[in-house]
Amino acid sequence: MSPAQLISFARGAPSLDIVDIDGLKAAAVRAFDADPAGVTAYGNSLGYQPLREWIAAKHGVPVDQVMITNGSLQADAFLFEHLVKPGDHVVVEKPTYDRTLLNLRNRGAVVHQVTLEPDGISVTELRGLLEAGVRPKLAHIIPNYQNPAGVTLSAEKRHALVALAQEFDFVIFEDDPYADIRFRGEALPQMISLDSDGVVVHACSFTKTVCPGVRVGYLIGPSRIIDGIAKTATNTYISAGQVAQGIVHQFCVSGDIDRSIATVSQALGERSKLLAESLRTRIPGIRFTEPDGGYFLWVELPDDVHVDKLLPEAATRGVAVVKGSDFLLEGGEHALRLAFSAVTVDEIDEGVRRLAEAIEAVRG
Repeated sequence: MSPAQLISFARGAPSLDIVDIDGLKAAAVRAFDADPAGVTAYGNSLGYQPLREWIAAKHGVPVDQVMITNGSLQADAFLFEHLVKPGDHVVVEKPTYDRTLLNLRNRGAVVHQVTLEPDGISVTELRGLLEAGVRPKLAHIIPNYQNPAGVTLSAEKRHALVALAQEFDFVIFEDDPYADIRFRGEALPQMISLDSDGVVVHACSFTKTVCPGVRVGYLIGPSRIIDGIAKTATNTYISAGQVAQGIVHQFCVSGDIDRSIATVSQALGERSKLLAESLRTRIPGIRFTEPDGGYFLWVELPDDVHVDKLLPEAATRGVAVVKGSDFLLEGGEHALRLAFSAVTVDEIDEGVRRLAEAIEAVRG
């Protein structure tokens, strides 16, 4: 491999070799054959009806609680716009997805980051915040293989969070695009399935299980929230993207989605293991926890390695990473997020070797 060839641990997207191109091509043909009028016409802002019905059946909810969006980030944006006004309090994990922080701060929200533990957000710390008088409109939680930390929220904490939301009257935004990309362990119940009071809104995406280019995500929530968001969406783009959603629908009903999930999970499980082995071998003194699924691994660096100095050193050696400070309101100067989804097996150890060189240069 040429030293000039970039190895990127920066982007949370699947590499082309694990995208089911043939399955998607066949799904596209079936979509136009099965419903040419539907996929070529205006739809409505709630999304392509057959796909909404498939999603509703998967999650065991009424179809009127499902809205399809242009990826899960648009789901985030619509929900934040609907619920969060300037000055409203919002709880997020510490660390959390950088775009979440950006979007909430752009809305003028008062953001509270609550410590992320090995089994998910600290419920004790959150309860203390609530008992001290903070009244959030929303708590944003990434329960499975969290971005960026890779941790999974325990079953006990899922129940506890739903109970807190019911007690203190806030919405849990269960942002869950990685749920199906599991390497080991058993699937835990989603909080939307534990909710009897309409306090949970769930988001997911086909970006991680099909491919990013389809730009198809979705929201599930109480009808009062979904209806309100749909009105905003109607005024934004009139109709959802019928063609992409029709293709995803055919991909799902054919069973190709299950094979795609198996392919992606197997490949990323192998990459995660190789990355962990390489990090242990090449970079002594770092700390990390291997995730049970998903796309990301969070690395704590030695205190004498500052990410603002490390990133340019890494870039000159042809390796890209994301600095931990992007995911925090404060701190993270000695942490990195490594995405193993877009790197192939033969790139991983070379990428870590380059990163180790950059770390030594910074410490030098």
